[in-house]
Amino acid sequence: MDMIELDGSAGGGQLLRTALSLSLCTGIGFTMQHIRAQRSRPGLMRQHLTAVNAAATVGRAFVHGVDLGATRLRFEPGQVVPGDYRFATGTAGSTTLVLQTVLPALWACDAPSQLRLEGGTHNPLAPSADFIADSYLPALRKIGVDASLRLERHGFYPAGGGVLHATVQPGARLQRCVFDARGERESVRATALLSGLSAAIGRRELDVVGERLGLGESELDLHQVRPAIGPGNALSVQVRHAAHCETFTGHGERGVLAEQIARKLADEVRVYLDSPACVSEHLSDQLLLPMALAGGGAFTTTTISEHLSSNARLIEKFLPVEIDWQALGPDHWQVAVSA
Repeated sequence: MDMIELDGSAGGGQLLRTALSLSLCTGIGFTMQHIRAQRSRPGLMRQHLTAVNAAATVGRAFVHGVDLGATRLRFEPGQVVPGDYRFATGTAGSTTLVLQTVLPALWACDAPSQLRLEGGTHNPLAPSADFIADSYLPALRKIGVDASLRLERHGFYPAGGGVLHATVQPGARLQRCVFDARGERESVRATALLSGLSAAIGRRELDVVGERLGLGESELDLHQVRPAIGPGNALSVQVRHAAHCETFTGHGERGVLAEQIARKLADEVRVYLDSPACVSEHLSDQLLLPMALAGGGAFTTTTISEHLSSNARLIEKFLPVEIDWQALGPDHWQVAVSA
């Protein structure tokens, strides 16, 4: 079996998840050392273990080094098998990151798959369930992937307890796709999601976002999660254009004012709205892998993040593609994936 030596010190868990996805898709094994070496808590955390074990289960892989805190891992993929799977992080670890890890392998299968994912659905430093359903999967649909997501129960840090159900249709025919124009703006909506917390917190967040983004009362939603498994708060803004939809999310933190969370999120949305770019910073690095598997594609985005650049260089180690970018103007970059 072909094996690749990888250094994980240049990024976080995303490099490991990308390597797992590409290993399953290409049949190339890998060893990764210095996993999350520059993070405050280096090595594998529980959500990373869940992603590794999920990839190993779906791909009948041999894995060495799957231990909490491990900084080195060896992964040898086998035959990817579609089916009904259940994966639980056991904590509030992100369910969506586990989904993104196994999704590329499953969409290439010859039969559908069903996934039940248990843990966190709205986590800091991870795509929210809303982002996956409203932005990520619709973008993948344009590339040729047919997958859907249903949220059964919300899960926030630290209690977790969330449940997502994903359906992945087989036989994806990936095609080159260009995301360079988002079209006319259709709507901007903000939603404050609260679990076990006062509605006043969400109201304060919505007041700030509404003022900063010029939203009317009909464009502001307050949703209380019931039953509440644990305290939690997520503030999201959905920006829908004729040809593209983006979802931005901020998360409440203990000791941080609701107004601060809202201002930071509104500023992030404003950068996107003021730019001619089609794709947001967070979606941009997540489009690289499906575009590389499709043999090419392109998009415009607001910035070139460390996540995007490190992910690009890792993808090039597995696939015969080149990923380049150039500045078109302030907060406006073009990224191209070519075979």
